[in-house]
Amino acid sequence: MRALEQVFGAALMLAVLLDVFLTVLYARVGTGILSHKLARLTWGLFRLLPAGPYRSMGLSFCGPAILVLLVLTWSVLLAFGAGLIIHPELSTGVRASSGETPTDLVTAVYVGGSSLSIVGASDFAPHSAAMKVMFLFNSVVGTSVISLTLTYLMQIYAALRERNALGLKMHAMSAETGDAAELVAGLFPDSELSGGYDNLSELAGEMVEIKEGHHFYPILFYFRFREPYYSVSRTTLLALDTVSLIKSALADDKAGWVKKSAAVQQLWSVSLMLVSTLDETFLDQAPEAGSEPIDGQAEPWRARYFAALQRLRQAGLPLAADEETGAELYVKLRRRWDPLIAALAPAMAYSMDEIDPARSRPEEAERRPPF
Repeated sequence: MRALEQVFGAALMLAVLLDVFLTVLYARVGTGILSHKLARLTWGLFRLLPAGPYRSMGLSFCGPAILVLLVLTWSVLLAFGAGLIIHPELSTGVRASSGETPTDLVTAVYVGGSSLSIVGASDFAPHSAAMKVMFLFNSVVGTSVISLTLTYLMQIYAALRERNALGLKMHAMSAETGDAAELVAGLFPDSELSGGYDNLSELAGEMVEIKEGHHFYPILFYFRFREPYYSVSRTTLLALDTVSLIKSALADDKAGWVKKSAAVQQLWSVSLMLVSTLDETFLDQAPEAGSEPIDGQAEPWRARYFAALQRLRQAGLPLAADEETGAELYVKLRRRWDPLIAALAPAMAYSMDEIDPARSRPEEAERRPPF
């Protein structure tokens, strides 16, 4: 029984250390023994908040709460595992500095947690060779985990800042409308395709950073803000809709080089990769991209395309001569990504009206003034 208790304690500590390794050092989306499950459970509990004016604010606390719970879980389980190893050694291998040594489990967990802390405990000390090695190992583990955790937290918030900065940037570039047609018109004012290409390349590079940020720190997914333009759903939708409009609406003779450019391909590929990865990792059932539109979904997409054409025409952009062919291409491209975003947005408690206002109200986009 004594050996079994120590084996269980050692296994528990190894499991926690493996989770720290997979979460902080290995850093790949979908990995982790405890962290991924804890994050999903916490988000599920936050989703139970009642509807009301303060629900959105309450959901915004989920990401920080997950980080706090994750650090506490690692700390408590490491202390408990160390306590299970030390428990049979109380009064023999580990003794109190003065007086009689308690032998209960709570004392063992206290000693184990103290040996993991940087400060340590002075009222209990190891007396056997095995416990001396155990205390030394615990001090190294405790210092390492604290250092790694602090670094991990700083990197998460740095990646979160980059994600929010890109979301706000694209929101501002779309004239605060969330409409990709406004973004395209702003990228290429007065048909200045060369100048707009530089901005497009910059957006593509920043999208790569966001994709890798979520790949290394998947917990970013659960940082939800009240403003929809900070969401990954809005950012990827704007990026993918921008590419779809460029490929389907602009004329080949004047804008063909933009449509074939590496920046456009990069923005498309990385954005699609990001939303696909998030769907596969965080949704119970990922939707299938490229499926046929359902319930007459193609018609709203066509209406959105023709409304966008009106805005691009106002901006003086060279448009494709055959609008019907362009509409068919737009619908085909939209099939690739719309189901993915339509599934991702509700998973983060956003409505599609918040994420894609242009599709929800295409008639308003058609009446929108050029500035």
